[in-house]
Amino acid sequence: MVRKFPDSTAILQRMVDAVEQVRRRLQLAVGALSGAGVRYAIVGGNAVAAWVATVDETAVRNTQDVDVLVRRTDLDRVRIALESVGFVYRKVASLDLFLDHDEARPSQAVHLVYAGELVKPGEPAPNPDVDDSADLGAFRVLNLESLVRIKLTAFRDKDRTHLRDLIGVGLIDQGWTARYPGVLGQRLQSILDTPDG
Repeated sequence: MVRKFPDSTAILQRMVDAVEQVRRRLQLAVGALSGAGVRYAIVGGNAVAAWVATVDETAVRNTQDVDVLVRRTDLDRVRIALESVGFVYRKVASLDLFLDHDEARPSQAVHLVYAGELVKPGEPAPNPDVDDSADLGAFRVLNLESLVRIKLTAFRDKDRTHLRDLIGVGLIDQGWTARYPGVLGQRLQSILDTPDG
């Protein structure tokens, strides 16, 4: 069976729409949180993209969700703020997330990450606080050193890719290993030793 693909114009439009949906989701979420006075920091792929863009916009990698670091004590305020602009709250596999609409997929949502907590038991470091962040104009993003720590802590395939993106544009280098004692420094060294994966 031969698979039929949409025409090239339709494919290009889908690519543009996918990026635009994430940008819209990010702007809507941070606008609602800022308007409600909730302290937050963007983390995950969008935070990496924001830092990479400060050096080389052509090296920015797209992501499909929006990860937001908040304090668990602010969950009720976060929920009110995000629901007020149309997001739909769901608890999925112990994750608190906000969908664009009832039929949206969890992979295309605002995901909450909690400050000061371990994402999984036994991880080498808890998440930083939201105050460990910088204002990049359009939104607050986790400071680079703390973002790298989160990526080294989780250390999944996508986290290693994000670390390589930061290395590739010169934001982190060999000198950074001293900032992360123990296993985190070892993990960073392993990425520096294998820049191509």
